[in-house]
Amino acid sequence: MSHASTTAESEDSSTIDTALSTESRDDRSSRPDETVIRSSGLDVYYGEDQALDGIDMEIPARKVTALIGPSGCGKSTFLRSINRMNDLIDVARVDGDLYFRRKNVYDADVDPVALRRKIGMVFQKPNPFPKSIRDNVAYGLRVQGKTDDVDGRIEEALRGAALWDEVEDRLGESGLELSGGQQQRLCIARAIATDPEVILMDEPASALDPVATAKIEDLIEDLAREYTVVIVTHNMQQAARISDKTAVFLTGGNLVEFGDTNEVFSNPENDRVEDYITGKFG
Repeated sequence: MSHASTTAESEDSSTIDTALSTESRDDRSSRPDETVIRSSGLDVYYGEDQALDGIDMEIPARKVTALIGPSGCGKSTFLRSINRMNDLIDVARVDGDLYFRRKNVYDADVDPVALRRKIGMVFQKPNPFPKSIRDNVAYGLRVQGKTDDVDGRIEEALRGAALWDEVEDRLGESGLELSGGQQQRLCIARAIATDPEVILMDEPASALDPVATAKIEDLIEDLAREYTVVIVTHNMQQAARISDKTAVFLTGGNLVEFGDTNEVFSNPENDRVEDYITGKFG
């Protein structure tokens, strides 16, 4: 992968891990709202095909930002760019800049594994490991060598994912035995157990029934009190319900509109956005 020359902001050459490893959730919540992710002229290509075209966006801390738009418009590509999941695609190429706080995540000294400790991800289909509920949540802690108060961290993560009351007497059972909605909340618990700052969610409720979806939506709103949440969704009603900011991507990997959710849905600036939201195309 390649990227354009970085701007003056990247003069902070500390690595992601060093720059942020000492911050706790209390430290983060005590700061005023600020931009935590910023893209500038971000282009992404898969081979010769351009998936994102010059994306400029500032994502605020401890808010829910929804990415909406028709299939194939670049929403998930942008999401995966934030924690460099596109690195796993051989033909992917990135130009432009994408900052996590003051650090360009595509700088040569950034370890993608360390970056993903700070920017967790929850996928469309629940993907618990074939392990016990306890071991699912503890997995990231063990990878990072965190051995202090593991049981307490597991309970805290399961409570944070609104799952503790349902599984506290079943921690030794396989995570695969849970319902689909519970499995997704288990994956969220696994993501937050290592104390990330950002949680990326790619259609986290698309495979769930309405009751489980409502629980996930309630949980997302709760998570935003401590974490920055960025969610891709095809469900515009869901975006309107749970997000503070909405970004509208349209064909060609273009970011057409970005702003407060209420404004985007009630008074869009772009005619194409209004057509999409009202169902005239998409």
